[in-house]
Amino acid sequence: MTIRSSMLIDKNFTVSPVDPRVYGSFIEHLGRAVYGGIYDPGHPTADGNGFRQDAIEVIKALQVPIIRYPGGNFVSGYNWEDGVGPKSERKRLLELAWWTTETNEVGTNEFADWAKLVGSDVMMAVNLGTRGMDAARNLVEYCNHPGGTYWSDLRISHGYKEPHRFKTWCLGNEMDGPWQIGAKTAVEYGRLANETAKVMKWVDPSIELVACGSSSSGMSTFADWEATVLDLTYDQVDYLSLHTYYNNNNNDTANFLAKSLDMDQFIDSVAAICDYVKAKKRSKKTIMLSLDEWNVWNTIGTSRADERWQIAPPEFEDVYTHEDALAVGCFLITLLKHADRVKMACIAQLINVIAPIMTETNGAIWLQTTYYPFLHASNFGRGTVLQANISSPKYDSKDFTDVPYLEAISVFDEEQGLITVFAVNRHLEEQMELSLDLRSFGEVSVIEHIVMESEDLKATNTKSNPRNVVPHAGGRTAADNGSVQAILNKASWNVIRLQTKKG
Repeated sequence: MTIRSSMLIDKNFTVSPVDPRVYGSFIEHLGRAVYGGIYDPGHPTADGNGFRQDAIEVIKALQVPIIRYPGGNFVSGYNWEDGVGPKSERKRLLELAWWTTETNEVGTNEFADWAKLVGSDVMMAVNLGTRGMDAARNLVEYCNHPGGTYWSDLRISHGYKEPHRFKTWCLGNEMDGPWQIGAKTAVEYGRLANETAKVMKWVDPSIELVACGSSSSGMSTFADWEATVLDLTYDQVDYLSLHTYYNNNNNDTANFLAKSLDMDQFIDSVAAICDYVKAKKRSKKTIMLSLDEWNVWNTIGTSRADERWQIAPPEFEDVYTHEDALAVGCFLITLLKHADRVKMACIAQLINVIAPIMTETNGAIWLQTTYYPFLHASNFGRGTVLQANISSPKYDSKDFTDVPYLEAISVFDEEQGLITVFAVNRHLEEQMELSLDLRSFGEVSVIEHIVMESEDLKATNTKSNPRNVVPHAGGRTAADNGSVQAILNKASWNVIRLQTKKG
């Protein structure tokens, strides 16, 4: 049996240009993300600074434009001064967010060096847990001021004559969470964030700032937190953060693959709150959204290392399945649907910790299933998102009703004349016949149809079998005079790339 769906795409009906930063990521001093992940001096491929070249290569392939650092919960207890200067003089300290020992071998300057190697900008976070505006303004001066002052000259003395010029800064992390070091009420955080934002922008008026939204939509203070924080910070900040994670711990795949509808509602709700405060303040400025933590996280809640005060113990090293890759594909499509408001997003995290990339310390590297939809979206999803008029059969699941079997969006690169359609067939048993109406583009031809599929929804990639679940270019798509017919196999991720006739 084949189910049928259709999608009308018109080049004159757009959502928004894609901000490339929607394909951002996140590296925290947590588990083996830094030590044993990007930094592994004993590895055969390590460069003179201890960075793994094999990790750099697979990260470069993702074309990640921005990476959030150094946390996460870690940042709320972090003194940035401990991570700069001669390594021989840096302190080993108890790290209270994850109950480990932090060696401080990698700090602000080293991470800036590494980010350049992978072609990414840094989204720097400041500590508003144990610290505040004084440490934050000093860090901006250290990182961004050219020279001639104490903190900028200190950077120069550390071997960095040119400033890092970090543009994007997070005002703390998940400050509403009782797990957070220095957790605060919305009023406490909003007042501190506003005053910190003022002095940071006085040091460098060119920076943009992200205020903390709720840690998740499930927080009891959700919505009230956003409204209060924005009421107190609106004139100083540029973005509001959203964090959300999903899992299939109940082993209900149909319900799991529908959870992008929850992300969709979450984004819409936060955007509405931002616009409420905008109206209340009679402001002309629109607050954009930074979904700077999102992913599938099956081990959430297992918390810290079993034995306290280890150095970089393995933590949250989820092994991702084919169905996890399908969910990630759906989430990426949701982000693109909201390209008009979501200008930054960070898959959390990039390596070893709930990550698309896994390494063995001093050993092998392999790519998880979730690497591939992210790779495709980042590489091919640049341009302008087009409105999608979709007709699809639907189903009901445990938590959702009217879930379309087809989850899809298209991006048009007008300069290159390229249309890319990202599509997930959520049906677990039946293939889908998809009709694409592209008549506004005139004649189109098929470049390729990439498919990621598996008969086993629980199939994974491992060190011993790293190519168990990988995409292939054998998708079935044909074009005829502005109409495209495609077959989407059951439970599959699809990337259909089309060339328009220019001129």
